[in-house]
Amino acid sequence: MKSSARKVELASASDLFSTEQERQDAKLERVQQIPLTELYPFPDHPFSVRDDDSMKETVESIKDSGVLQPAIARPREGGGYELVSGHRRKRACELAGLDTMPVIVRDLDRDTAIIFMVDSNIQRENISPMEKAKALKMKMEAIRRQGMRTDLTSPNNSAKFRSDDEVGAEMGMSGDTVRNIISLTQLVPELQQMVDDKKIAVTPAYQIAALKPEEQALLVETIASEQATPSVSQAQRMKQLSQSGKLNEDTMLDIMTEEKKPEVDKIVFTSDTLRKYFPRSYTPKQMQDTIIKLLEGWLKKRQRQQER
Repeated sequence: MKSSARKVELASASDLFSTEQERQDAKLERVQQIPLTELYPFPDHPFSVRDDDSMKETVESIKDSGVLQPAIARPREGGGYELVSGHRRKRACELAGLDTMPVIVRDLDRDTAIIFMVDSNIQRENISPMEKAKALKMKMEAIRRQGMRTDLTSPNNSAKFRSDDEVGAEMGMSGDTVRNIISLTQLVPELQQMVDDKKIAVTPAYQIAALKPEEQALLVETIASEQATPSVSQAQRMKQLSQSGKLNEDTMLDIMTEEKKPEVDKIVFTSDTLRKYFPRSYTPKQMQDTIIKLLEGWLKKRQRQQER
């Protein structure tokens, strides 16, 4: 009796192996040499690429040893690739006369790419206050957008539940510090530049950032006319007046033209420093009185020498 079973053709072992190998290869991240002309900057990239001494050192290193760490990029709509990290390396390659650079291409959505881009650069030593402020703002906005999405399936989805405090803890700072730094992005461009130029300290800038744009514009004019920048105390009072609706040209000028209290110079000696000159039974008050008497004697001696 003939069997009614159909003949089933099985794939050979070699076919199965090659197919599985192709699948595994597709999952691996590979370093590619990509033309510099196909690499585009990340939109709104907050970190400046400067042709400074550090860049010169990077150029020389690339000339000697090549690019040791590949850049990270993602496919770009319209062709080419969008750099996520490696903007300085790309510039150094250009200055070194190279046409390509090693790149790992990852299929990242924009918010994940923003978080990666910020985390890759935020710990650099030469970041300006405004670069840090803009970068942290981009990261926090990306995290919040991730939290509003329901289509995320990545195991990194825990990021969408993080608060400013938790993000700050990652960077060794408090949530309040993160919020203060981000507040600098509310400054008008002229004041932002003054912060980066260290004409205005960061702490008073946190207070100034709470002023309305028109009040900040008035402050820029006042700084120019009086050739003075606000202290922390002055910035705090301007913020309070702004919140009560009483900050205007006159009140701002009154604050900015007041005579600032000079800093009190202090010379501090620790007990350990002075103890060896006095009996163990002496109290700090007795040591102070003795020092004053010795100084008075020294002053009188000098005066007598000058009278001769």
